[in-house]
Amino acid sequence: MHNDLIKQAKKQDKQAFSTLYDIYLKDLYKIAKAILKRDEDVEDALQETAFICWQKLPQLKNEKYFKTWLIRILINECNAVLKKRQMLPWDAEAEKKGEEDYGYLGVEWELFLNVLDEKHRLVIVLHYAQGYKVREIARIMEVGESSVKKYLVQARSKLEEMYAKGELK
Repeated sequence: MHNDLIKQAKKQDKQAFSTLYDIYLKDLYKIAKAILKRDEDVEDALQETAFICWQKLPQLKNEKYFKTWLIRILINECNAVLKKRQMLPWDAEAEKKGEEDYGYLGVEWELFLNVLDEKHRLVIVLHYAQGYKVREIARIMEVGESSVKKYLVQARSKLEEMYAKGELK
């Protein structure tokens, strides 16, 4: 994969790190957008993820788990942004704008994802949009494989139910 870049970045090579981060940025953006929805929150989470990753990269023990490790940091940062957002007064206009600005996945994906809670939305995005296997998602989310399978079944069931009711057409 990108083991040479990872090894260089671990030695604090800024150019290698920048190149490596850029390789995964599109995937990171999609994941953050699925969790946070609002562009300004996504940008905050991505910047903080890059900063934390840069600081802690020398501690990464196994290069083959770099992407999983990076995504786990991003998810933690997204959760921090959500927690911080809950402490702030609610901004209906910003929330509405965030929901409308979801064009990268298309209208159908937007409708599907908006009816799911965070953990179900994250599992769907990682599995279907990013192509991760259940085992990889379990590692990223720090849950058991059976939990990931359960979340996938629950999410599909909810989507099927809403589709049958005509709420997703």
